[in-house]
Amino acid sequence: MKAATSPRHNPAELGELEIGILSIVWREGSVTAEQVREGLERPLTDSTVRTMLRRLEDKGYIEHTVENRAFLYRPAESRQRVAGRAAKRIVDWLCGGSVETLLVGMVDSKVLDSAELQRLAQRIAAVRERDKGKTKDKS
Repeated sequence: MKAATSPRHNPAELGELEIGILSIVWREGSVTAEQVREGLERPLTDSTVRTMLRRLEDKGYIEHTVENRAFLYRPAESRQRVAGRAAKRIVDWLCGGSVETLLVGMVDSKVLDSAELQRLAQRIAAVRERDKGKTKDKS
């Protein structure tokens, strides 16, 4: 099994086809190259799909096992972890390292609505409570 996605690889550098393939793998959980080819919106040769799968594996986004002589591909990392790393790149490059700047920009441009902000606030509160409990356990 390969290590998780290389921190050196920038998810923002993934091409449209790579993202399409990753979306299929994330959605299905475990797929063959043929299932990926059938799931794509454009017709591609089997060898093109296999080449793209190999590249995604080399970059650390997917991994495979062999069952009955067929390669089965599955995610090496969750969609959320890859999205988080992509967002970190944006924060570092465009927001001077400030997550707040990114979130304010997302609110101002209506990417986040009030319901999503409320869910985020609840998630932050839950993490704070969990972390507070860990600190007390160490005392």
